[in-house]
Amino acid sequence: MVVGDIATGTEVLVIGAGPGGYVAAIRAAQEGLDTTLVEKDAYGGACLNRGCIPSKALITGSGLAHEAGNAESMGIHADPAVDMGKMVEWKDGVVDRLTGGVEKLCKANGVNLIEGTASFADAHTARVAHGGEGQGSESIEFEHAIVATGSRPIQIPGFDFAEDHVWSSAEALDAKTVPDRLGIVGGGYIGMELATTYAKLGSDVTVVEMLDDILDPYEDDVKRIVRKRAEELGVEFHFGEGASEWSEGADGGYLLHTETEDGDESTYGVDKVLVAVGRRPVTDGLDLEQAGVETDDRGFIETDDRTRTAVDHVHAVGDVAGDPMLAHAASKEGIVAAEVIAGEPAALDQQAIPAAVFTDPEIGTVGLTEDEAEAEGFDPVVGEMPFNASGRAMTTGHTEGFVRLVADDETGFVLGAQIVGPEASELIAEAALAIEMGATLEDVAATVHTHPTLAEAVMEAAENARGQAIHTLNR
Repeated sequence: MVVGDIATGTEVLVIGAGPGGYVAAIRAAQEGLDTTLVEKDAYGGACLNRGCIPSKALITGSGLAHEAGNAESMGIHADPAVDMGKMVEWKDGVVDRLTGGVEKLCKANGVNLIEGTASFADAHTARVAHGGEGQGSESIEFEHAIVATGSRPIQIPGFDFAEDHVWSSAEALDAKTVPDRLGIVGGGYIGMELATTYAKLGSDVTVVEMLDDILDPYEDDVKRIVRKRAEELGVEFHFGEGASEWSEGADGGYLLHTETEDGDESTYGVDKVLVAVGRRPVTDGLDLEQAGVETDDRGFIETDDRTRTAVDHVHAVGDVAGDPMLAHAASKEGIVAAEVIAGEPAALDQQAIPAAVFTDPEIGTVGLTEDEAEAEGFDPVVGEMPFNASGRAMTTGHTEGFVRLVADDETGFVLGAQIVGPEASELIAEAALAIEMGATLEDVAATVHTHPTLAEAVMEAAENARGQAIHTLNR
């Protein structure tokens, strides 16, 4: 302990108040454990402040403006004007309400909250440095620790986020004006969500991607629908190209330079460059080695199915523990960590964790694809329902995509689902529940679904897999 430190003790120390950390802290407190949560920045973590929530707010706002301005077929004629500053102000209001709610929930459940930056001094002690001059630090002795420090955007050589014209996703979500030309490096889910958002807001969007398609590793027929829609919105794609550098342009803007593996070079005029090539774990400054915890070659903390690291009383949850790097997965991991510490028989079941991409149209997936099911030794049967045969989809004006269910032919158990289309992020929950509870195609098909709804497509896909579909041709 450093001389002058304040020394305190706790049963459970949680480092990081993102969707993994604050959920873990609340559940640990609910289990009757004395719990301390340390956060250096803002409650809710990157998801709530710089990711999931602000991005969905802008996706909703841009989508509303685009819908209003492109609804002539419904007899609606409008030319909406977007006040980007006001939209960002509204987004910030949503974020502020939610972050304030997280803090209140933690306090209401008896979690001790500490603002500061935590690092390990040894296997049972952490030091917390408080921000601001003269704020000092304190030492916290703990019985168990949960590391939930999340991730940050990956920077690439030559593209420093400190440059005003080089954006990470955080800057893209805080922009008060819409750039005339936006170059996006990376065609993953973050790049594609923001590509469609800014295209709807009026930017000329150019996406450069080293791979030969967007949204790796989604199935070809899923990402083809999303790519086609993005192209209809005016997004321009250049595959097999990596960003090499930027330079100033003659028009007051900038030039984004790219290069292929064969050395071919291209240049694109832009006003802003968004780098969206992935995220890396935040472990620097934690001094994990002092606690005996090691990271892998990518910087992630390895854990078992009970979220334990190689040091049994130190757990890691969320992005810092690696794939799946999803907020809802982090929350589940946080619950498991807290319950394991409390002596409950908890463990992770990764099979039923859904994923969603909030592009236009949306993507929702869970469990196994047909190829993955075959690889695991199943004899899969597949059923599909296209949204262009859905009455409810037609009334929304969005008929792109389909619902696909994958099941085991012998038992009928649902193994996975892939949905691309309107509200896919909501619809995938039904398939996730089916997998979690061990439901069969017959169970899903026999469940009466409200008409007219998009959810009927899930029922019809189950019927299609059984050769009994009514509203689409059987496979």
